[in-house]
Amino acid sequence: MDHISLGKTGLKVSRLCLGMMTYGSKNSRAWFLNEEESQPILKHAINLGISFWDTANAYSTGVSEEILGRMFKTYGLKREQHVVATKVYHHMGDTPNEQGLSRKHIMDQIDASLKRLRMDYVDLYQIHRFDPSTPIEETIDALDAVVKAGKARYIGASSMFSWQFAQYLYKADLMGKTRFVSMQNHYNLVYREEEREMIPFCRNEGIGIIPWSPMARGFLMGNRGAKKGEGETIRAKTDEYGHGLYYQDDDYKVVDAVTDVAKKRGVGNAQVALAWILQQPGVTAPIIGASKLSHLDDAVKALSLKLSDDELKTLTAPYKPHPIRGHS
Repeated sequence: MDHISLGKTGLKVSRLCLGMMTYGSKNSRAWFLNEEESQPILKHAINLGISFWDTANAYSTGVSEEILGRMFKTYGLKREQHVVATKVYHHMGDTPNEQGLSRKHIMDQIDASLKRLRMDYVDLYQIHRFDPSTPIEETIDALDAVVKAGKARYIGASSMFSWQFAQYLYKADLMGKTRFVSMQNHYNLVYREEEREMIPFCRNEGIGIIPWSPMARGFLMGNRGAKKGEGETIRAKTDEYGHGLYYQDDDYKVVDAVTDVAKKRGVGNAQVALAWILQQPGVTAPIIGASKLSHLDDAVKALSLKLSDDELKTLTAPYKPHPIRGHS
């Protein structure tokens, strides 16, 4: 497994990050894997050398964090050899203060996350979305306090407009507080709006880019039906959030291009789609999802698949602009 610096920090992360959203409670999503079902996949990821793990407090309302924490104990993993990331922002209860990026919610949730993870600290603590109801200065001050308390080593952010992220960076510098080192954004072959501003901005600022949904929630596999809710998997049939992100007519043309390149290479769509994003300038580590052992094997094989200039052009040619999606 290759390793790479997270942005301009000294932190080294595996070239692939395993997203933990898939592992949790079926009460949250029908296609989620429970802890027993997830164990063979997590063990395989460890054996393949993946050491970068991304979860969030909101994934199955904390169950995902619990599974990750128990994984470390089950397999006797050394904490210093792994990079653990989690997030804060989304609802963790029904009352007004159990959401957002207020100082109260951040302080409450870092402690709750660490308890579920059974850890003293996380390596990367990320704000899951932009919070328009909380002053940026308050959020920055709270995150800085989390770092100074030793509960997080670095801080990062996830999907938002680049001007919003620029405000966080500017205010952090102005206040002399801990600076964001990473951006977890929505980026794949069927959603490339991040190439307009966010990705160039992050590259200029030395921010590590760890895209979520590099496979477009499985859409790039080429097994989705012509209509929303059609497909071979439970996720294809029930993933309402994914149905809102993709499924434009032009999206299927991109999938056709991926399939064409994959067939000529004698590999699967997943390897081609991941190889493409791994070759994009500034991308540190795509956050992959895996509900089967083969998903991990394909992801690792993508690390050594180098696409030619002509193949890269073939893959990007069908793309058409999209409305901004993934900020909610």
